[in-house]
Amino acid sequence: MKITIFSSNQPRHLNLAREFSGISNQVFFISEVNTVFPGEVDDFFKKSKIMQKYFKNVIDAEKKIFSQIGFLPNNVKVLPIKLGDLNKLNALQIKDALSSDIYIVFGASYIKGWLVDFLIKNKAINIHMGLSPYYRGSSCNFWALYDNNPNYVGATIHFLSKGLDSGEILFHCMPKLFPPEGPFEFTMRSVLVAQRGLVNSIKNKEIFKIQPVSQDKSKEIRYTINKNFNDDVAEEFLNRNLDLDFKKSLYPELVNPIFG
Repeated sequence: MKITIFSSNQPRHLNLAREFSGISNQVFFISEVNTVFPGEVDDFFKKSKIMQKYFKNVIDAEKKIFSQIGFLPNNVKVLPIKLGDLNKLNALQIKDALSSDIYIVFGASYIKGWLVDFLIKNKAINIHMGLSPYYRGSSCNFWALYDNNPNYVGATIHFLSKGLDSGEILFHCMPKLFPPEGPFEFTMRSVLVAQRGLVNSIKNKEIFKIQPVSQDKSKEIRYTINKNFNDDVAEEFLNRNLDLDFKKSLYPELVNPIFG
């Protein structure tokens, strides 16, 4: 089996390639590269003292769950490109990656043009870190916690579509809380649950038996873009001392939920 992944270059993204390398003969990993020091280096997220403080928590949690960045297994072919260049690629440049059995999108930039048409035709699967249709857009699990909705932290495995996070849902993944872990470990664990849930469902072929469910946009709580996450919001969140009180939030309606 051959798998093509469109993703990024943080430890959680590299881990997805490692997970799939264990069940496939060849993984093509197209990695949009940005800084591995968010908040400290001006990039996708701006550089500031608040962002540096916030992302120190993120990085520490990511190291705990996924370890650090490192080399990938021998059966993973990596094509690193600059963030924002994905939609400038032509089919010849990624020819080898366009004859796979399965296509996965996780943490890539918004895909347009010929590539999104190709991926939709080939039933590409997107890992959306957030419970869609409730939270859509950017940094969804952060916003679920910001809204005091820890029960809405999780991931959505759905078919890729031209609309952002709007494709038909295959299943949802929800992390379990392991005290004394805090909000950063909790949201990072949701990534691991999503990755392993998807890998296992492909390995045992259960994913091919699932009847996908259309998203009900009337249930949307928040739709966010990157610029909504700023110093003021991050500082407020850091000062809250969030206790992850699940009793204050009702569970959403989930599709074929996986807990882990």
